[in-house]
Amino acid sequence: MVLGFGKKKKTFDQMPSNPSPAVSAVYKLQGLNTSTEDWARKNEVFYATQEEVNALPAEGQAEFVSYALRFIEDRAGKLGSHPQYGYHGQVISGLIPRKLPLTDDDLVRLLRWAGPYGPVGYAVKAVERFAKDHPLSIDLQNQLRYHLRPSGRSNQAAQRLAKRIAELLGEELEEDFRIDLDQPWAKRLHDDLQQLDDAYRSAMTSFLTHAATAEGGKPSKAWLKEAQARLEPLPEDLVTSALVVWGDAFDLPASETPDEAWPRSEWRVDEANADLMKGLLWIATLVANDDLIRTVTKVGVSGQRKIPEYGPRCGKVTNAAVWALGQIDRPLAVGQLAILRSKIKNKSVQKQIDKAMHAAADRLGVPADEVEEMAVPEYGLTGVGVRREAFGDFTTELHVTGTGTTELRWIKPDGKPQKSVPKAVKDDHADDLKELKAAAKDIQKILPAQRDRLDLMHLKQKSWAYDVWAEHYLNHPLVGALARRLIWTLTHEGKATTATWLDDGLVDAEGHPVSVDRACAVALWHPVGNAEADILAWRAFFENRQIKQPFKQAHREVYLLTDAERNTNVYSNRFAAHVIKQHQFNALCGVRGWKNSLRLLVDDEYPPATLELPEWDLRAEFWVEGIGDDYGTDTNETGTFLRLATDQVRFYPLGTAQNYAHAGGGGYTWSRYRGEDAPEAVPLDQIPPLVFSEVMRDVDLFVGVASVGNDPTWEDGGPEGRFRDYWQSYSFGDLSGTATTRKEILERLVPRLKIADRCSFTARFLVVRGDVRTYKIHLGSGNILMEPNDQYLCIVPGRGDVKGPAGKVFLPFEGDRTLSIILSKAFLLADDTKITDRTILSQIKR
Repeated sequence: MVLGFGKKKKTFDQMPSNPSPAVSAVYKLQGLNTSTEDWARKNEVFYATQEEVNALPAEGQAEFVSYALRFIEDRAGKLGSHPQYGYHGQVISGLIPRKLPLTDDDLVRLLRWAGPYGPVGYAVKAVERFAKDHPLSIDLQNQLRYHLRPSGRSNQAAQRLAKRIAELLGEELEEDFRIDLDQPWAKRLHDDLQQLDDAYRSAMTSFLTHAATAEGGKPSKAWLKEAQARLEPLPEDLVTSALVVWGDAFDLPASETPDEAWPRSEWRVDEANADLMKGLLWIATLVANDDLIRTVTKVGVSGQRKIPEYGPRCGKVTNAAVWALGQIDRPLAVGQLAILRSKIKNKSVQKQIDKAMHAAADRLGVPADEVEEMAVPEYGLTGVGVRREAFGDFTTELHVTGTGTTELRWIKPDGKPQKSVPKAVKDDHADDLKELKAAAKDIQKILPAQRDRLDLMHLKQKSWAYDVWAEHYLNHPLVGALARRLIWTLTHEGKATTATWLDDGLVDAEGHPVSVDRACAVALWHPVGNAEADILAWRAFFENRQIKQPFKQAHREVYLLTDAERNTNVYSNRFAAHVIKQHQFNALCGVRGWKNSLRLLVDDEYPPATLELPEWDLRAEFWVEGIGDDYGTDTNETGTFLRLATDQVRFYPLGTAQNYAHAGGGGYTWSRYRGEDAPEAVPLDQIPPLVFSEVMRDVDLFVGVASVGNDPTWEDGGPEGRFRDYWQSYSFGDLSGTATTRKEILERLVPRLKIADRCSFTARFLVVRGDVRTYKIHLGSGNILMEPNDQYLCIVPGRGDVKGPAGKVFLPFEGDRTLSIILSKAFLLADDTKITDRTILSQIKR
């Protein structure tokens, strides 16, 4: 009996003689794969060959599929890997949805090819047709099982396909999901799953398998219904606690000691892991408690963590967190949305947050601008800015001590204070203590968000009936900690009264009680339109009583129209010709509500930074352009400009056409091809004074914070010294409106300090006399010159809050870091014989 020894193996190197049309087509397509002809000619031949195959009867088409699959396998075996068989694959993909008489061997090869390169779903459909009349061979069954592996089931479509394959095999589909264990949160999830008993592990695996199928921007009702069904066998506290643990671990890098040289590998989120976390966030809406709501926020912030040369860590996870918070009907969830909005400046995410806020407003049946007022959580505060709670024999008081600070105070049974948390509280009230500390942390996060919301209210023309205002602002346990440090205008029957809170009631600028008619309307006070004497009286009120306002209000800068601006008529050059850091500027735009796009060194156009003012039917524009054309010097690794040049400020009617400028400069123009009428700028003298002042104040902030002139390390003028003249003129030049206000405050403040006899003022400087030298601190930039030769002294301030004596000095408002830095430098230099920093000493003694 001959067993086939010596039989020649079939070769595909040469086309057989007298080939059938199907086999001939296979070799025609192979010729295209190796041809060096132009793409147009290749496509012409391909489409002609495809039409020939499509015209064959079903048996001929099946012959093509069979021969092409064997041909591909033969070529792959000889090359050691699959070569590019795009032309063959396109024809095969077009044929297999048809009812072709394929054999068992054909289907095995089809599934093997479809795995990495082709449409598995159509291949399985072909097997389903075959199985109606034929048994499945062992090889075909094994090839089907390959597609049941968990790594192949990472979305809903793959799950449905897996069920079809299981039915073909007559097997029960084992619930499983794909997960990358390189990330700590995924490793923790895997370990927690293994530690569950068999019943709960099976139910939890089913639940997680469904979570891993999350796809799209939000879940369907059917998806959530299925999630709810899979949750039923599990105790709710088990699910919520697990979601909190896994979510908290999401913000951990891959290594305990992260490699800063490879941040992407430390923080990357595998696609399957991203889908799984997205699904878990969606499911959080079904079992949310306070701890889980906070965790959802934490995950959302972590998804926007910036990875150098990559961008946000995982945008889809952040979007899922925003959606989830918007669906949870709890005031805390809306408050967490406000926290997200204050921490994330990405424009698309901001839009998602606004959308979630509107959804919450629709459910509550109130206007969107009121939902945030109504939904600010109280965190258990029993009075404005204070929470009192008994823990056994001990009492605690949680005090709001500032816009971003809180303090826990413990009181013994005898009424005396105790510095640390009592041991009895730690032992007997651990859960309650944990909740109290979580509330304190939340307050520290949400109050800055509420402060920013209030600060932006000057341009909203917002007013309230007295009772509504008192409920949501003055007497609100949390927001009241801000509102009671602000000035309000109370108007009744055309008569306006200004007031703030002192001790236990409303008072005027002299501290006298104000009688209130509850029929009055209340609005946030602004210095524009008020007499100078009234403004100075309010400044003295807060300074003399050492009440720190949450933002500049009594001391707010007022920007009046200048003669130069009347001459230019429709634009202001007040803040033109500055060099600012683009990323810092973009972040500030987000904080102040401006729309802006990061400019790249590409052939593209960008609109200016804009602020829409619907209450005034206006749009403000601040024109900026990228600087430089040296990739890597004038840009970062992604091609984004590092610096911008500033130009005009203009105003246009809301809704008119937008101006655009090329990324590399050339000025802003209106483009006729956009199909809109040319916009006409509104003359500056027609802009309401409050609007003009607030817009110019924002632009002053952008320049004052983001200018390279503020950077003490830029004395050399930056790249190739190109900006040396600008740095010198800005660092020690004329004062802006913000710097002028800073000077006025320091002139009243410095005489009260212990270094008063060593300080004096000139037009632009705080002059500090040390024992070694005399120093001039610029009141705009905070940079320093030393007498007698105006030698530059570089002192780089540390990050975070200012420490030392300057940190203890009372300032009448929050938010001016440069003011604190100037004071810190003044204290340091007044006692220059005690300076120990070698870098500073080497400059002083040079």
